[in-house]
Amino acid sequence: MSDLGFFNTAYTTTYFLISILNILFAIGVVFVERRNIGSTWAWLVILFFLPGVGFIIYLFFGQNLSKRKKYKVKGRQLKQIAEMIESQKYDIQHNLLEYKNIEISKYQDLIYMNLISDHAYLSQENEVEVFTVGDNKFDSLIRDIEQAKHHIHLMYYIIRNDRLGNMLLNLLTKKALEGVQVRFLYDDIGNVRLNRQFFKPLINAGGHAVAFFPSRIPYMNFRLNFRNHRKLAIIDGKCGYIGGFNIGDEYLGEDPHYGFWRDTHIKIKGDSVFQMQALFLLDWYLVSNKEIPYDPKYFPMNSIKGNVAIQIVSSGPNDNTVQIRNALIKMINSAKHNIYMQTPYFIPDESLLDALRIAALSGVDVRVMIPGNPDKRLMYWASFSYLGELLNVGVKIHLYKKGFLHAKTIVIDGMICSVGTTNIDIRSFKLNFEVNAFVYNSHIATMLKDIFEEDIEDSEELTLELYNHRSMLQRFVESLTRLFSPVL
Repeated sequence: MSDLGFFNTAYTTTYFLISILNILFAIGVVFVERRNIGSTWAWLVILFFLPGVGFIIYLFFGQNLSKRKKYKVKGRQLKQIAEMIESQKYDIQHNLLEYKNIEISKYQDLIYMNLISDHAYLSQENEVEVFTVGDNKFDSLIRDIEQAKHHIHLMYYIIRNDRLGNMLLNLLTKKALEGVQVRFLYDDIGNVRLNRQFFKPLINAGGHAVAFFPSRIPYMNFRLNFRNHRKLAIIDGKCGYIGGFNIGDEYLGEDPHYGFWRDTHIKIKGDSVFQMQALFLLDWYLVSNKEIPYDPKYFPMNSIKGNVAIQIVSSGPNDNTVQIRNALIKMINSAKHNIYMQTPYFIPDESLLDALRIAALSGVDVRVMIPGNPDKRLMYWASFSYLGELLNVGVKIHLYKKGFLHAKTIVIDGMICSVGTTNIDIRSFKLNFEVNAFVYNSHIATMLKDIFEEDIEDSEELTLELYNHRSMLQRFVESLTRLFSPVL
């Protein structure tokens, strides 16, 4: 056989095998996994229009998480919270729940939904501090870590091997040497370029660092979809941090590529820290299979007598409830006057998009702010494909220009708000492990509303006229990326 004939035979055989693999994966997508229709079509497009690489992309991005990985409440340390949740369910069902601030009683249906669907206990005695720049957030976190006496529990999607990352690691190592329990949970994909020797000083000092769903093969992880995107810090069970900041110099605004970094994070003192602690312990057990021995110091008596009501709501691919998405929609549906939303990525599913459209058509002032200087072009183009539908019904779109906007907040009527790790995209809703604090307090909500209005001064409004003058090339790219938006 000639060289040309051998090449043609090899090519034909390879193409045939790849086609068979694509068909098998397509059958799995349609008949076995029974995905959302939009996600199903997106994967079918990838499998059949990229026959050479479609099945490889599917291996990394397309698998569903085994439901065997569901959380289980274990141990004495979580029993108290479970009892509190059952008691609160009973009180709401029988109209016995007493609200410190009667204004939040109008949101009892949202509170009850979060309680039933996600076991999110409503704590009414909390204090909250809001951070919008990295310097303030990390100065506060470092002070609290320095004062830690018993334990430091950190969970971050990303930690960089840079000035801030090393300063924090050195501090954690010092506290571990002092006898403080230190546990750091980081995401394996979020830190794919981080050398695991980075944590060696902490581990040698008696601390612990665990990767979330790590790969057994360096630089190759088949669980790209199931990432822990949560950012939590719990110090001595007395204060907790939740929000958008990861750990690295870029989050201090020191990366010239991003420039000024605009994010939102909150510090909580009060009973809601118990919920954050419980979530950390569950995540730790999920990936380490090691239950942390019971110690009452993980759940100390609360001495805070604040007046901020909070629910800590989580969601992840091991649960079909899509609870954070549902709670955000419920918030939007409750709006009477205004909705202010900030998100770095805007790729909503149809239910959330419909909720925003209906609110705008009902006369609610709906405003959405996204980065004007994006970090991910594909996400940005996909976002633009949805913005036109909102502009057509009167939603105001603001493009933040001062630097990079990474905040994930929504404020309703200056009364309630959500701050957390969840982007307004399908990946955050269904594929990532996320957590948000739902805050029922007009002072905090008004503060975030005022911050949004200050950010408008550093933004450019995307009007319907400007949107309609986009080039044909941009419209084509937007339409193309929208096809893949359910899996971006």
